[in-house]
Formats: sequence, structure tokens, C-alpha cells
Amino acid sequence: MTLGREEKLRYHRQLILPELGAAGQEKLRNASVFVVGAGGLGSPAALYLAAAGVGRIGLADADRVEVSNLHRQILHDTDDVGERKTVSARARLAALNPGVEVVEHSVRLTSENGLDILAGWDVVVDGSDNFPTRYLVNDACVLLGIPLVYGAIFRFDGQASVFGAEGGPCYRCLFRDPPPPGLVPDCAEAGVLGALPGIVGSIQAAEAIKLIVGIGDPLIGRLLLIDALGAEYRTLEIRRDPDCPVCGDEPTVTSLIDYEEFCGVDGDSPFDIPPDFRLPVPMPEVSARELREMLDEGWEPLLIDVRDPGEHEVSNLDDLGAVAMPVAELELRLGEIDPGRDSVWFCRTGRRSAEVVEFLHSRGFEKALNLAGGINGWAREIDPELPVY
Repeated sequence: MTLGREEKLRYHRQLILPELGAAGQEKLRNASVFVVGAGGLGSPAALYLAAAGVGRIGLADADRVEVSNLHRQILHDTDDVGERKTVSARARLAALNPGVEVVEHSVRLTSENGLDILAGWDVVVDGSDNFPTRYLVNDACVLLGIPLVYGAIFRFDGQASVFGAEGGPCYRCLFRDPPPPGLVPDCAEAGVLGALPGIVGSIQAAEAIKLIVGIGDPLIGRLLLIDALGAEYRTLEIRRDPDCPVCGDEPTVTSLIDYEEFCGVDGDSPFDIPPDFRLPVPMPEVSARELREMLDEGWEPLLIDVRDPGEHEVSNLDDLGAVAMPVAELELRLGEIDPGRDSVWFCRTGRRSAEVVEFLHSRGFEKALNLAGGINGWAREIDPELPVY
């Protein structure tokens, strides 16, 4: 089917590119791209894919829009706070280009649903922000034979590549195993320059368009490294690993696995804990509401914030007398804490502080409690004036 008058007007600046032309635009219209994550990377990627006229765009994201998203997640507006990200994203893409079909999946990709959701798409763009999803999406794309446009961001640094293309490497050829749990903080803990995902996500959109139309030199077998602070771009050559467990000559991963366990999300603590130590079950913790009620009744525990200084500046419980003791300083400063006194330890969401509490109990701090949900939980349930990040 030839392009209509409205399409010729809308895509005129693309149509006059000799490398693309009307034939390339028709390929885009007939193509389908699935975007994993409607956040920092997924926002610019989805916007530019829709603007370019990709006929069908899929979105998967289980989260809702928060104020702290808006400095980088440009699919969403202030009025969208509290809305599901896929709903907000669909409305924004429809407003940008009504001719694009948007398919929503307001769920988290898992080993149970990953193959079903991704099957049948021409290209997958990975805009995820965690290792379990990255490995899952890579493995699913290799198993389904779909090229994967990869992107990642951290503070001022970005990466982009194309994995799973015929003859090229996959994500596991470059990163066979995930880093130890707790070694690499996510962007919510370490921060990210708001414009950086715009750069990387736009590159991902360009790579997807090149793959669909069949033009240029896609980032197959190359890893693009971006240093936004130094304004430097480098490209590293990467090769397919014949011993790769997923795309190698004799693959051992032939179906999706438990990626939470593989990436150590529920794995060993990063602290030095005796191998025979067993933490009381369930986790010794207190909810935000329970803590508020007990404080009102006169309970006086030590409140200890294990987040990094930059996070402490965003939100804190200093008005309750909380003490800042970042995880990196913990073992050196244990002498400051009375093991016989009640203490409540908190971080952003309760994950890092849970690991801290396990370590503390192994050292005899039997009255240490974790604040379930972290300071974000406190903000949502007790003090809405605190920013959630």
C-alpha cells in the first residue's frame, strides 16, 4: 500500500532521505517494535519511533508515574503522576502520532510471561533499569530470534548496542554473569543526568529504525560508550562468544530461567557474614505506621540512615533524630552503636537496610530492625511532604 497524502506531509523530512525514501517509510509503517520500560530510556525511544511512523509499538512497564520520574521520563507530565506509565505513555504517543497502534502491557516481564509477550515483534528495545530484566529480555530475544537494541545509563555514562542479530553477539557474550548483589546501585540510588537517557534512548530509536529499513551500519558487534560529563564517545568491538550459554554453539540456556535468583536479587549479602549464621525469619522489621505509632507512644530507638549522602539531601528523617551512616562506612563505625539498644535502619526502599540488619544480627545486634519500605514507604504512608524518589 502506497503512502497517503497525510503520511507524505508528516514524514516529508524522512522521505527525502535517499537511504530511506517511500520504500523505507512503508517498511516502518508495517513494522512492530516492543519497548521494555516506559521510563528514562523508553520515553525518548518510544517517542521517536512513533514520530518516525513505526506502525505498531508495544510497551511493558508495571510502575506508576512519580514526580521524581519527570526530570528524565519525558513521556509523562505532571498531571500523569499516579497514573500507570503505560497508560500515560499510550496517551502521549497517540497525541504525537494517531496513526501508530500502541499495545500496553502494564506488567513486569518475568520468565513466565516473557516469551509470550515478546513473540512476534520485529525489534525489541530494552529500556529496563535492572539486571534481571536485562538478562531475561536478552535470553528471550535470542530464543525468539528477534534483534535487541540495548541501552543502559548510570550517572553520566551511557551504553548502547544491538544484540541477538544474525551472526552477532548477545548481551551475555559481553556480560556473561551479573555483578554481585549490592555492587552496582541503580539510578535511584546513584543518580542520573536527566538528559543522558534522552541521548541513549534516541540512539536506540535510530538503531531500531536502521534495522527495520535495512540501512547504515547498526551497532552489531559494537558497544557504544558515552561519557556525557566529558563529552566523549567511544566504540568497543565485541564478538559473539561460541561458548555463550545462550547464543553459543552449544547453548545451555534453552528456556527462560529464574532471573531474580540468577542475578542475586535474593542472594547473598554483600557483607561478611559467617556462613553458618541464620537470620530470624521473618525479617526483623517494622512498618512505617508501626514505627510512627510506637514513636508516639514514647519508644526511643536509634534511627539510622544507611543511604549515600546525595540521597540524604533529597529526603531524610533528621527531624526525628536519625543518624546518617552510609553502607560504605558501616563496618568502620559499628563502635558508635550500642548493640543492646533498639535501632531501626532504613534506606530508600528497605532493600539495602535489610542486608544491613542481617549483617548486624550476625554481629550480635539482636535489637536491630529494618524499616520496611524504607524512607519512600515512610513518605507514602506518614509524611507526604517528603519526596519519593
